[in-house]
Amino acid sequence: MPGRLTAAEFQAMHHRMRAKNKFGAERVELDGFSFDSKREARRWAALKQEQRLGFITGLQRQVSIELKGRDGPLLTPKGRVMRYVADFVYTDAATGTQVVEDAKGHPTKEFKVKRAVLAAMGIEIREV
Repeated sequence: MPGRLTAAEFQAMHHRMRAKNKFGAERVELDGFSFDSKREARRWAALKQEQRLGFITGLQRQVSIELKGRDGPLLTPKGRVMRYVADFVYTDAATGTQVVEDAKGHPTKEFKVKRAVLAAMGIEIREV
């Protein structure tokens, strides 16, 4: 029957047609982790070096932070708690302050809103 694909043909076609990031970022593998962009992977490598040298401690990636307002957690229309996922969180060894970082090339509207909510919660996001 014409027009039918084998499983291998379908998988090859699907692999070529995978959705691309609208900002052109390419996923990258590094240290066994998958990163959304080369920028994020480079920053991870730099932060790991800073941790090895003792400039920072407690380096974590993809940390989920619950968004809260004056009256409690912010909820989605389906009633789920809204969250912001930070690319990196660590402690500056010199000052003892916790740093929240996001490797952004192009801040989206959603990111800007979440950044504002986090600022109201007393959490500043450092964009790198």
